[in-house]
Amino acid sequence: MTKYKQESHARSLLKGISWRIVATSDTILVVLLVTCLTGNCSIDHAIKIGAAEFLIKFIIYYFHERFWQFVQRDGVVTSRKTLYKTISWRIVATTMTFFISGAILNAYDEIALYIAITELFTKFALYYLHERMWLKLPLGKIRNFFKKN
Repeated sequence: MTKYKQESHARSLLKGISWRIVATSDTILVVLLVTCLTGNCSIDHAIKIGAAEFLIKFIIYYFHERFWQFVQRDGVVTSRKTLYKTISWRIVATTMTFFISGAILNAYDEIALYIAITELFTKFALYYLHERMWLKLPLGKIRNFFKKN
């Protein structure tokens, strides 16, 4: 169990940026894999979907983080709470991936669904590991860095 005080807004923003870099890289690779396997390989679509997700999901991720700050106000973050947080984010993010992919590919068909389902599995593991890694970083270090400068 990890016990901590509430995260600062700066930490939530930095955490969001680091997650979006990981997640966007994964999205681009997943879109390339799925579109190439279906015979419509497109780096252009992969980059467009990745960029749209980066912008849209960054904002929603921030609010998801702040919501979970409220939920975890007791200061204890267990592996179970991380798992619940991961599941809640995957529901939101996978649904958004389907709609973003469908909009960019101009079809809400099996390709958009395959992208969303593939991403569900890859990002579930990546998100959980990202969360556990950020719990290892001490709180207050970012805040103290900005206060000194």
